Amino acid sequence: MRRRPGLSARLKLTLSYAGFLAVAGALLLTVVWVFLLRYVPDTPKGLLGISPNRYLLVHTFAPAAAVAMGFLLVFGLVGGWVLAGRMLAPLTQITAAAGTAGNGSLSHRIRMAGRRDEFRELADAFDTMLEQLESHVAEQQRFAANASHELRTPLAISRTLLDVARKDPTRDQDELFERLQTVNTRAIDLTEALLLLSRSDRGNVTRESVDLSLVAEETAETLLPLAEQRGITLDVTGGATWTGGSAELLLRMVTNLVQNAVVHNLPVGGTVTVHTEARGDASVLRVENTGHPLPPELVPTLTEPFQRGTERVRTDEHAGVGLGLAIVHSIVRAHDGTLDLVPRPAGGLLVTVRLPGTP
Repeated sequence: MRRRPGLSARLKLTLSYAGFLAVAGALLLTVVWVFLLRYVPDTPKGLLGISPNRYLLVHTFAPAAAVAMGFLLVFGLVGGWVLAGRMLAPLTQITAAAGTAGNGSLSHRIRMAGRRDEFRELADAFDTMLEQLESHVAEQQRFAANASHELRTPLAISRTLLDVARKDPTRDQDELFERLQTVNTRAIDLTEALLLLSRSDRGNVTRESVDLSLVAEETAETLLPLAEQRGITLDVTGGATWTGGSAELLLRMVTNLVQNAVVHNLPVGGTVTVHTEARGDASVLRVENTGHPLPPELVPTLTEPFQRGTERVRTDEHAGVGLGLAIVHSIVRAHDGTLDLVPRPAGGLLVTVRLPGTP
């Protein structure tokens, strides 16, 4: 933004200091005149015939007062310039750091020393903002690199299959078409997941009343065949739990949680429990599943894009693209909620989603 040149903050403070001293000096001289000089008799003999009269005092005091006023003005300008420079030195550091960040370097930190004051609080807040920006940019760069890698994989497989088919016309066409369809479906699923993640990250979701218990029941009906196929017991408990948000996004959130709980479970005899309840002014959704023990240090990374649990790489039809919990986390943030992941001592995971409740 282009602005017209103006006075610097240091010059403004200097003029303010000097002006304050000049006004204080003028008030002091006024007090001397009002409370002293005007009571001196203006007679040729003065006071009691021995003291100087008003005329003599005024003409003697005026040059000295003028010199004092000039000294106060010069002292105010010089002293104000020095004091303003010392006071604004921290602001100069903050400005330099902002300029460095504006040029693309987010690793610089001010780390201003000294006791807490307004400038140091501003510097600490700026350092915190730079840290968050650096983390966000690094996360976006990792996301872009991982997304590019994930999208490149099915495209490279498709090209390889087509090259093989072109070089070997006698190859089984049905097998080729089936493999191409599988790869293409995976690429479409990944693209749709990326679009959904981008949409929920923008936070511009529609708001309507949604009953999480009904969403949980609909999800359970949809994923019941998958659970039965894997020998997983799927239960939905709880009562009506109303919240405000996008019904489509909340359905995807619950679906991702339940599907994740079903897929990453025990080979035989596993359970998944979905519970909804209104707790105070919050609507709570809990998804708990059995499974293998998870290292506590791994849990915070599960919501990062393209993280597949304990570095799990599945080869079945539910391999996923590593965006399930990342999408859940993004949807929860878009609805002003919180997401907690806690590993169960016996194995598996307990996921708790808290969203603002509505009557």
